[in-house]
Amino acid sequence: MLQGILPVLPTPFSTTGGIDPDAMDRIVEFALASGVDGVVFPGFASEVDELRADERASLLRRVVERVDGRVPVVAGASAPSAEEAIAHAREALAAGVRFTMIQAPKSVGVDAAAVAAFYGAIAAAVPEIQIVLQNAPAPRGSDLKPDVILAIVKDNPAITYVKEETLPAGPAITAILKDRPAHLKGVIGGGGARYIIDEYRRGACGAMPAVEIADVHVALDRAFRSGDIAKARDLYMRTLPLLVIQANFRMAFTKYVLTRRGILSNRVARAKLPPMDDMDLSEIDAWLKLASPLLTNDAAAFAGAAE
Repeated sequence: MLQGILPVLPTPFSTTGGIDPDAMDRIVEFALASGVDGVVFPGFASEVDELRADERASLLRRVVERVDGRVPVVAGASAPSAEEAIAHAREALAAGVRFTMIQAPKSVGVDAAAVAAFYGAIAAAVPEIQIVLQNAPAPRGSDLKPDVILAIVKDNPAITYVKEETLPAGPAITAILKDRPAHLKGVIGGGGARYIIDEYRRGACGAMPAVEIADVHVALDRAFRSGDIAKARDLYMRTLPLLVIQANFRMAFTKYVLTRRGILSNRVARAKLPPMDDMDLSEIDAWLKLASPLLTNDAAAFAGAAE
């Protein structure tokens, strides 16, 4: 079962703009050392739209090889058409990955029959996979309503999970879980873990945040599951300012924090992202310093961070 913290891994690039496989190894090892329950690649947070087909395929194989069966790998397979999604799913299967996360393209629309046909074509073409139906908010996603998702899922046993990240996600999670078919194993939260406590209280089986504070998210998950809700809320409260900043700068924030934690040596990105100025960076450093006791992999790394 997919559950717990399953971060979406970023794509590391060299200073010349190419992919950096060695840096990807370090990201995977950092995630595993943080105690994650699975990893996701590629996803939106991986700058997937900026990757060539060969880069995407080679990095997925690299992730799978590095994970070496220690936790599940979920491969992103979203695409503008069912045919392309099928190709991505087959590529994932060839790499040894059976969980594929797929968002229906906006061109399919929001009609339940049309979206169901999209997922049905994928399930028929690649019957060995399990599909995580990704429901992202506009403008990136289609903002499918819970009744539409349930109509899609009920006749497609290949869809075993839903990643629900529309806003607000909480009521949608409640509605989906209330009437889910038996083959739907769970709903996973999105939104960068900015709403993780609400999602967990409503029955979400896990979350897919970015990876830069995976150790804190794992500690939060474990506290919640053990019944220590007060500790989970404390961890959430102490890291939420970072997640709020991350919402603005996305992968640029993730890569900056990973450089500060010694995982990456640069923060090169291909995606068009809002630039971070010196004030932004000093603010991130200040919040990282406050959170440093929680960063169990390198708690001493921020001793000299900005005040």
